[in-house]
Amino acid sequence: MEKLLRILQDLLPQVDVKHDQHLIDDHLLDSLSILALVSELEEEFDILIPAVDIIPDHFNSADQLWALIVRLQQEG
Repeated sequence: MEKLLRILQDLLPQVDVKHDQHLIDDHLLDSLSILALVSELEEEFDILIPAVDIIPDHFNSADQLWALIVRLQQEG
């Protein structure tokens, strides 16, 4: 989870990424930043994030993103 928080903090330095629950809803992550984030997460965590999983519910908070990462690693 710490790696994820560092990645998000680098991408969104002005945001409390550990506690913010509305990264998408509050327009803090836009489509370009989501694509950059997906690429970085895939590389860092050795996962493939399918297009069907690139939805606001998975990207609204660090906790939701972490749940996605863990699930994809387990499905590996």
